[in-house]
Amino acid sequence: MKDKFVEGLRQFLLKTWVPLQKRKDAWLGRLRLSMSFRINLNYMKLMIINGVIFMAVFIVLYMDVQSEDYQERAEALLVSVQTGDMDLTTLENPYQSKGVRVCFLEKESGKVLYDDRDFQVEGFLFLKNIHIDPWDSEHRVVIQSTEELLKQGVLYEAVFHYNLTPEYNQMLRLLLNMILLYMIIVICILQEAKSQNARLLKPIKEMSDTANRLTMNNLHSERLNIQGTNDELRELAEVFNDMLDRMETSYESQKQFVSDASHELRTPIAVVQGYANMLKRWGSRNQEVLEESVEAISNEAAQMQDLVEKLLFLSRHDKKTLKLKKEYFNMRPIVEEMVKETKLVSMNRNIEAPYLQNVRVYGDKQALKQAIRVFIDNAQKYTEDGDTIRISCQNVHGDCVLTVEDTGIGMKRRDLDNIFSRFYRADDVRDKKIEGHGLGLSIAKLIIMAHTGRIKIRTQYTKGTSFIVTVPRIR
Repeated sequence: MKDKFVEGLRQFLLKTWVPLQKRKDAWLGRLRLSMSFRINLNYMKLMIINGVIFMAVFIVLYMDVQSEDYQERAEALLVSVQTGDMDLTTLENPYQSKGVRVCFLEKESGKVLYDDRDFQVEGFLFLKNIHIDPWDSEHRVVIQSTEELLKQGVLYEAVFHYNLTPEYNQMLRLLLNMILLYMIIVICILQEAKSQNARLLKPIKEMSDTANRLTMNNLHSERLNIQGTNDELRELAEVFNDMLDRMETSYESQKQFVSDASHELRTPIAVVQGYANMLKRWGSRNQEVLEESVEAISNEAAQMQDLVEKLLFLSRHDKKTLKLKKEYFNMRPIVEEMVKETKLVSMNRNIEAPYLQNVRVYGDKQALKQAIRVFIDNAQKYTEDGDTIRISCQNVHGDCVLTVEDTGIGMKRRDLDNIFSRFYRADDVRDKKIEGHGLGLSIAKLIIMAHTGRIKIRTQYTKGTSFIVTVPRIR
């Protein structure tokens, strides 16, 4: 039965209250009310509700306090009647002039022995036993209470009337003054709240103005002022400024990326165009020029292809479309193969492989091979004839530790913070005209990080560099 009632009530609310709420929300949405106005509206609603509750509690407490005096007089009358030797039919009420009227009657027979009440209570019950008669010309407010009295073995009933009309009228006047005062206070609070809302919502207004002024040209200079605030809107302003910082960093990075890529492609394109023009003039007649041009164009095309592949790799990573095909495999055969290839390519370097241990790795075989090849190629480029390159693969507590160490030119301390940045090349490297685009280490780092690995660097200028790569086992 209870479940049916609850379900019926729910269905009734769904058919009546919910559509009304939707209509109200739609109507308010069409009004395009400002946030400040909505806050003031909520302030006013809360103050009106609290004011009504306060007035109701005040009325109850006021009437209760005023009725206590009348109850004390009635109790005193009962005591004097019970203890005194007097006939109820000839009783004189000493508290009649003080607003206490009484009626004594026998409990069993209902016979009225004494009654000095001036009217019968016919008004509706207002609070507890307080009666208000709206049809009475005097609009009297009366409390009616009933007490039982045992005198000389006979049970009597006393019906008291406490006329609180003067107190009630006084309360109404006081209540009216309080309402007027409360309305003035509400208006003052709303006016103050309006100015407070303007100050409170100032960061949001500044945010809107800043967003409207934002362009790529002033992205570095437009920020919100967070001085003098220490609240949730300050946090919002800081988040907005952080977002602008990230946007600026991303934009500058993209701009630098495009500039560096254009710079790297400009040189091979210029070389290809130069040899193409040479072929137009003398290539078909001069066999030596023809062979030189074909070889140079082929080399530059290979360089451009390598650069474009690296750029595509970085682009796929930035777009989150880079996918690695991970599987379990032994890293030792991969490293042994790369050591053999290095010995064939760099015959004038001392290639050593002191530690080649079996270690099981979970990852993309080709991607990890590409990353290790970057470190080995760098070791070849930054060493000279007779220098030593050591390549090792070790199993350290189940982790794969790959080390590529050389005795080449090394790096300066200021270069360590930037070697993984895209297109970064140290000044010493550029002066020595060592080939490269400055993308290899950034790609290698992305691959190692994708395998939850880490890279440790040890270097000393003019003494050599060691790259220590750790690929952890899957735990």
